[in-house]
Amino acid sequence: MSAFFVHESSYVDEGVTIGVDTKIWHFSHILSGTIIGQCCSLGQNCVVGPKVILGDGVKVQNNVSIYEGVICEDEVFLGPSVVFTNVLNPRSFIVRRHEFKKTLLKKGCTVGANATIICGVTIGEYALVGAGAVVTKDVLPYALVLGNPARQRAWVSCAGNKLKFNEQGLAVDSFDGSQYLLKDGVVYTRSRTNKVRLNSLQY
Repeated sequence: MSAFFVHESSYVDEGVTIGVDTKIWHFSHILSGTIIGQCCSLGQNCVVGPKVILGDGVKVQNNVSIYEGVICEDEVFLGPSVVFTNVLNPRSFIVRRHEFKKTLLKKGCTVGANATIICGVTIGEYALVGAGAVVTKDVLPYALVLGNPARQRAWVSCAGNKLKFNEQGLAVDSFDGSQYLLKDGVVYTRSRTNKVRLNSLQY
């Protein structure tokens, strides 16, 4: 018995690695060289690869194509019909495979339905990209971005709730009591021992 599930209507090419308890649903195609972690879920009509990396616990909703150059860290959520690109100036009559740009989605971030991610950007940890947004530049950790082009509108917690900071720059998420500090335009998380952890963009 396989350690993962692939629906009979889907195709998995040779040279693909799929983690334990991952589920790939109807009419999907996983191309060679792709690595998919444990406990992932890919909805119907998804195309992934070649050479894409998905971490553990990634959830991909229906009708998403994830192209070469995209890396999703653990627990990333991709809403229905999210669009990725990997070339900035494509032409049908010019081969630009050597120009593919790396797109990095950091741990725990969410991309809403029908959003478009222009290649070469980094979406920070636990950031939230609103439905239909067009992301053309890097998104800070914990940032909520909306619109076309996407602009930051607020900060969110790990649970995806908007954060309201007091005069001292502190906020508490009612979901789990987690604490956050906003200082110099950067959000820090505070553990129960009051140690502060910086979440910054990394490449």
